[in-house]
Amino acid sequence: MGNSVVLDIYGGDNPLEIIKGGVLAVNTQKDLNIIMTGNKEEISAELNKYQYDKNRISVVNATEVITCNESPTMAIRTKKDSSLVVAFNILKENPDVISLVSAGSTGAILTGGFMLIGRLKGVSRPALAPLLPTLNDSKGTLLIDCGANMDAKPINLCHFALMGTEYMKSIGVENPRVALLSVGTEDEKGNDLVKKTLPLLKNLPINFVGNMEARDLLSGNYDVVVSDGFSGNVALKGTEGGIVALKNVLKTEIKSGFLNKIGALLMKKAFKGMKARLNYEANGGSQFIGCKKLIMKCHGSATSESVCNTILSSLNLNKVNLNSKIEKVLAENIITIEE
Repeated sequence: MGNSVVLDIYGGDNPLEIIKGGVLAVNTQKDLNIIMTGNKEEISAELNKYQYDKNRISVVNATEVITCNESPTMAIRTKKDSSLVVAFNILKENPDVISLVSAGSTGAILTGGFMLIGRLKGVSRPALAPLLPTLNDSKGTLLIDCGANMDAKPINLCHFALMGTEYMKSIGVENPRVALLSVGTEDEKGNDLVKKTLPLLKNLPINFVGNMEARDLLSGNYDVVVSDGFSGNVALKGTEGGIVALKNVLKTEIKSGFLNKIGALLMKKAFKGMKARLNYEANGGSQFIGCKKLIMKCHGSATSESVCNTILSSLNLNKVNLNSKIEKVLAENIITIEE
């Protein structure tokens, strides 16, 4: 079966975009096979619209769908024939399937990762970690955690720092700069969790550069930003909202007058460059780091481009043996963390 990825078709807002993303990935990566889960009749009908190697995409029927309005634990336990649970079972039971990609309920994906796949040895808690675009030419900034662990302990944040460091090394960052999300850069700033975690991070074999504030999330001055899931999610959503607001303000101002439209034409190249820098879809979805197999979460409204890039990202992470590296570094540093 080679490099195979299982793709949950019915988790997101637009199944047709997810199917298209799978086709794009197969047409981009020659040694990739994709298993799509969901309504086989509907998926097959949509696939007939595209040109691709028919031997490299298969469809496994699933009659149920898990929505964002359901209890994640109950849904995973009761909807055994949902596109997501069927995808998880394929991931678990087939060694050749290296990753799962879904745009479905974050809670259900995290619960499925815990219950059906399990944690890597030494991982206290897996974490949801998107790779964010930056304002400079860096590889991006990994925000870990951004929603999996609303209530975290210092040992969890230490594990996040180690896992995040290995992730960034795996994509080519030689000595990742690790920061702790706080309300100020000074050591004495932050809540109880931040204050207890700070000295522990200083003693880990990582390039820890201290506290940072959410306003610097996209600055490119940090490679890994460590946080509990609650604070990380607030920072992420606030940043995303700020980008959307900036784009809307620019559009409104450009349309407000003739001279502005002329200026926009002259600035077209610059605006295009800005859009490319702030395009979160270029890096694909977020990885649920710390599980025994690769689990990737796309945005619910993910486009085919984002789905494709998420699939390709999982292939790269598998090639560099990220999970093996995480297990190794946690085994080497578990005594330091527990002290």
